[in-house]
Amino acid sequence: MSFGNLKKAYGNVHINKNWCKGCGFCVQYCPTNALEMSKGYNAKGYHPPLVKDAEDCRDCKFCEMVCPEFAIFVTSKKDEG
Repeated sequence: MSFGNLKKAYGNVHINKNWCKGCGFCVQYCPTNALEMSKGYNAKGYHPPLVKDAEDCRDCKFCEMVCPEFAIFVTSKKDEG
């Protein structure tokens, strides 16, 4: 089965560290392991996530769907030029 000229989707992860409560759902559910929990703290005393490898993000938006604090979102690299 051929799918033609499909290209891999890539995204840019944006994290509002001050909104994060360190639940780790985004890290746990990322299918490509593009995220990890930071060792640093935010203003509330939680460890927010950080992007481990930006090239691993496939713009699936699982991280933003599971974030209870709306502290993370993804933009498509094709939309950003």
